[in-house]
Amino acid sequence: MEFCYILCGLLHQQDHVCELLNTIDACQVFFDITVNFDLTKNYLDLVVTYTTLMIILSRIEERKAIIGLYNYAHEMTHGASDREYPRLGQMIVDYENPLKKMMEEFVPHGKSLSDALISLQMVYPRRNLSADQWRNAQLLSLISAPSTMLNPAQSDTVSMTTALKRLKIIHELFIGFILCHAVLNSDAAALSLWKLALQSSTCLCLFRDEVFHIHKAAEDLFVNIRGYNKRINDIRECKEQALSHAGSMHRERRKFLRSALKELATVLADQPGLLGPKALFVFMALSFARDEIIWLLRHADNIQKKSTDDFIDKHIAELIFYMEELRAHVRKYGPVMQRYYVQYLSGFDAVVLNELVQNLSVCPEDESIIMSSFVNTMTSLSVKQVEDGEVFDFRGMRLDWFRLQAYTSVSKASLGIADHKELGKMMNTIIFHTKMVDSLVEMLVETSDLSIFCFYSRAFEKMFQQCLELPSQSRHSICFPLLCTHFMSCTHELCPEERHHIGDRSLSLCNMFLDEMAKQARNLITDICTEQCTLSDQLLPKHCAKTISQAVNKKSKKATGKKGEPEREKPGVESMRKNRLLVTNLDKLHTALSELCFSINYVPNLVVWEHTFTPREYLTSHLEIRFTKSIVGMTMYNQATQEIAKPSELLTSVRAYMTVLQSIENYVTIDITRVFNNVLLQQTQHLDSHGEPTITSLYTNWYLETLLRQVSNGHIAYFPAMKAFVNLPTENELTFNAEEYSDISEMRSLSELLGPYGMKFLSESLMWHISSQVAELKKLVVENMEVLTQMRTSFDKPDHMAALFKKLTSVDSVLKRMTIIGVILSFRSLAQEALRDVLSCHIPFLVSSVEDFKDHIPRETDMKVAMNVYELSSAAGLPCEIDPALVVALSSQKSENISPEEEYKIACLLMVFVAVSLPTLASNVMSQYSPAIEGHCNNIHCLAKAINQIAAALFTIHKGSIEDRLKEFLALASSSLLKIGQETDKMTTRNRESVYLLLDMIVQESPFLTMDLLESCFPYVLLRNAYHAVYKQSISANA
Repeated sequence: MEFCYILCGLLHQQDHVCELLNTIDACQVFFDITVNFDLTKNYLDLVVTYTTLMIILSRIEERKAIIGLYNYAHEMTHGASDREYPRLGQMIVDYENPLKKMMEEFVPHGKSLSDALISLQMVYPRRNLSADQWRNAQLLSLISAPSTMLNPAQSDTVSMTTALKRLKIIHELFIGFILCHAVLNSDAAALSLWKLALQSSTCLCLFRDEVFHIHKAAEDLFVNIRGYNKRINDIRECKEQALSHAGSMHRERRKFLRSALKELATVLADQPGLLGPKALFVFMALSFARDEIIWLLRHADNIQKKSTDDFIDKHIAELIFYMEELRAHVRKYGPVMQRYYVQYLSGFDAVVLNELVQNLSVCPEDESIIMSSFVNTMTSLSVKQVEDGEVFDFRGMRLDWFRLQAYTSVSKASLGIADHKELGKMMNTIIFHTKMVDSLVEMLVETSDLSIFCFYSRAFEKMFQQCLELPSQSRHSICFPLLCTHFMSCTHELCPEERHHIGDRSLSLCNMFLDEMAKQARNLITDICTEQCTLSDQLLPKHCAKTISQAVNKKSKKATGKKGEPEREKPGVESMRKNRLLVTNLDKLHTALSELCFSINYVPNLVVWEHTFTPREYLTSHLEIRFTKSIVGMTMYNQATQEIAKPSELLTSVRAYMTVLQSIENYVTIDITRVFNNVLLQQTQHLDSHGEPTITSLYTNWYLETLLRQVSNGHIAYFPAMKAFVNLPTENELTFNAEEYSDISEMRSLSELLGPYGMKFLSESLMWHISSQVAELKKLVVENMEVLTQMRTSFDKPDHMAALFKKLTSVDSVLKRMTIIGVILSFRSLAQEALRDVLSCHIPFLVSSVEDFKDHIPRETDMKVAMNVYELSSAAGLPCEIDPALVVALSSQKSENISPEEEYKIACLLMVFVAVSLPTLASNVMSQYSPAIEGHCNNIHCLAKAINQIAAALFTIHKGSIEDRLKEFLALASSSLLKIGQETDKMTTRNRESVYLLLDMIVQESPFLTMDLLESCFPYVLLRNAYHAVYKQSISANA
């Protein structure tokens, strides 16, 4: 229905247009684009719009069926046909061939139309010059004549015709001369203009992306007119000329305009005051560039190309960019232009116009009043109005001048403008000057609007991709998002429903362009980071072995039978340049990145359909995502083979990556520290913001499931002397060297990477494993509770103890689980020590304050307060008497079915179980103490840490005396160990001395036990003899 109403509206439009054209002919109106510009322009617009509407109507395929259905619906609804239906049907039939019908209609209007068209000969030929002619004339150049740089740019014809699109002039010339074709045979100027139009283009725009092929249409019309063979030949020649030369001519124009606009933008950026006198140059440049861009856009897909290269412009982004730069100068320095033209209007234009009016021989009263009001309006202007921010509005003055043009252009006017052309030209210049004061934004839209790209999305996106692919053009890629700000200017208040469609398209395109730019920059940064990580990797200590070997061999001058290996290049060789012309891949990447970053940094934000876009935030977002993925990727974690990068190597790569990212701040104004904080803080958690695993979870999983599991399996031992876990010689060699992942430098690197939060997560994961082991130990205690209860009170009865011990079950399991706990706690102590070292370097004053706070807790302090202090200390990597993380982990095991008293009893009996089980270790071959490693190969030396830490945690939870319970443990353990001193079976006591040393280790490790206490339970002479024996045995074994 809406479509039918539109057709009815078109019918009424036709009536009004015909009536107006008849009135104009009756009044014999004078038309000259250089004199009565507004009247002539609007007359030609009326003719072209009317013709275009009729052509578009003829292209609607189902138009007859639509109005038939409309009439049928009207009959059913109202009982009668629509009164406009017969005329509507007749219009559709008549305009099957719209141009032919309109040629007949315009026969009476030929004189007025031809006069208006021929007046374009003062405008169009100047707009249609070749690039060489523009170059020779030094068009748009401000610096070609320095002495005249401050002189105002003036022209009788250019000032108002700047807003005229060259393509629209072609449209007017083609359609106009088709409608009054007789003049082509009688007027050489008309024929010349028409040919010029036909040679410039092959298609014209009807509406947005709807095009019209002019040569074919003209030939089809003239072929049926007698005596027009010569015109048909002219059309064919012009078509051939357009196909052969138009593409190259426009290509050269674009090439010239790129350099001209660049020069203009550069000069105006340095001297914005020139925007006043040279505003005309700016709008001419914008208008010329817009015409060339739109011509290329329309012809690229609508022409039978003879030379494809002429219609593929990879540098189009540069031209659009300089247009945007000029537009930005005009918007930014609008007040400068206002000041200039306010003074120009009041100080020059008003005086000249007043003189012209005074010299008029005849000036009727009405015209005199209007002219006087013009002079008074301009005279009253002052710079103070600009300084006060007053809003100017000259629309009334411009409308009065339009009316005056109409009054003075009719044949019987008392004051005929045809006889006073100087007055008309002067007024046209004044109108242009008023627009420089109150309509700068509208002038920018008139001269440089490129909203047509909204309807050529595919071509628009293709141009953008070409721009990104060419490094030299990527600096101009920001022009594509900026063009999206133009799109809303193609909407109209009479068609509000399309605002949302066009607005959504502008938003989606702008978002896509900015996203692609950020992705491209991100990819370049990633490539640079990869290169830098490779260079950084060359400096790792593992690569220096070959260099040292070669140096030693060279020094000793060892002669080799065969030719030696070529000398390895040292790191840094890539920085030595013998020739400045040599360009490395890294140079190319940096150049491409700097170009693209210029574009991203060009504007802080841009507004598209009331939505604000910030290009830098797109880059920041992509850098965060890529940095996150890169860090995780650089761990090179392989779940199948359980391989992972060494923490030190990952840290080196991450630092190289961060160095590159920090250098981005030299190109773009972004806060890269924020990126580091967001990404690295997320990496200290178990999962990142996207739910993906982090390096914290990967390393925690690897150390627990791979390294510590192999320790439990007996393939790796903890060496206290080296403060590292070391591979043991076994039949099945491990795929990794434990020392390379657990020594102090690696643990420090791990602490640097994971930070306090990540190390806390690692500790919590370790404690979870410990708590599961303790849970199993408690089950074993419950199974042996009766026996252990008796043993607890019978430690001074050796025979009874021996009998009870035989009743115990799962003794080996208890010791194995306690050893596992000790190993885990030993690993945690390494991690905590590394964390303390790292934090002491980064925040020494804070760490020393925490340490001081911990060391001065009064003994009588409430345990809850003390645990808070311990938790703070533990987070800083400081060792504590009671491990808060272990307390928390074991607290979560409390069972609802068991009373606190029973839980306390189980804890006490667990310590008893461990104490009485220690002698069994002496029979194990692997329990031999090694002075070199200051421990045992089966890791039983870790029992010392396990016993102390578990006791402290359990009796803190159950509010028992840690010191009393450890004394009890020491008494039981020493009693049990003294008993094996009396054993005669060599197999049972083969490593008796090595096991004796455990008591010393337990006391040394404990903050609650003293050597005096040990002396009272276990003679120190036995310990001394034990040390002597193991050292002597070690020396003999090595010998």
